[in-house]
Amino acid sequence: MPLDPQVEAMRAQRAADNVPQLYTQRLAEARAADLASIQAAGGSLEHVHQVEDVVMESGLPLRIYRPDAEGPLPTLVYFFGGGWTLGSIDTADGICRQLANAVPCQVITVGYRLAPENPFPAAVNDCHQATQWIADHASELRVGRIAVGGDSAGGNLAAATTLLARESGPALAAQLLVYPNTLYGSDTASMRAGDDPFLFNKTSVGWYWDHYLTDPADGRNPLASPLLAESHANLPPALVITAEFDPLRDEGEFYAEKLYAAGVPTQLSRYDGMVHGFFAMSGVLDGGRKAIAEAAEFLQRSLVDG
Repeated sequence: MPLDPQVEAMRAQRAADNVPQLYTQRLAEARAADLASIQAAGGSLEHVHQVEDVVMESGLPLRIYRPDAEGPLPTLVYFFGGGWTLGSIDTADGICRQLANAVPCQVITVGYRLAPENPFPAAVNDCHQATQWIADHASELRVGRIAVGGDSAGGNLAAATTLLARESGPALAAQLLVYPNTLYGSDTASMRAGDDPFLFNKTSVGWYWDHYLTDPADGRNPLASPLLAESHANLPPALVITAEFDPLRDEGEFYAEKLYAAGVPTQLSRYDGMVHGFFAMSGVLDGGRKAIAEAAEFLQRSLVDG
């Protein structure tokens, strides 16, 4: 299928404005540009009943979004995207507000450490530590059943967190993986085709991995490349969302296949005509709004109804 008309219009505007790729910019500039782009495409922020910033004893920041509800709340621990290099709690703000209202559930975003200042496995350790801390503080945080989720690198971190949680806790009810990185150095058809200079492309992928890994050999670690885990059995039910024109499409879909083959209840949903990042673009892309709604339905089934 061709690019979705809304995506095509967005791409054409980028080309007309000659918007530089993030990987051509200095790191501080890229981080600022990434946040500005996400906020522009995310649309107006939804009001949430309560938004609270807290800091763990370790110094790791969290942001909590709570709907207007009583008692223990079904809780999504969300990890933002940005190639482990860009991104922050603020870049996931729009997504978290929408999911908190739509499910409804409590959403807690984790401000994990970024590379290259803190390379692999810092982000994985932060995300698992935060998830365990949230479970340990369930009473004061009003936490019920817990799911993990994230987009792009956040999806990678969510998948890695489920692998760690399978061995040492906490118990997880679901995982939401939105166009996740699952394999370092992947040479898939979607990766080879991903060379558009005005979209997220294979050069983008390599740039992020180069910041994240200090040693390419670390890319064989399942906590960096979850597709390489010896077993995918006994992991929480999953929704894997992919985009047709995304270099990461195939490795995300291969991961869904691995989960399904291991007996994990798995839903795979490819959005035709969409590109990497569309989940955060609900302000300008109908596909983004549909994907948010699908994620909310999955979380409702897994956390509320289940």
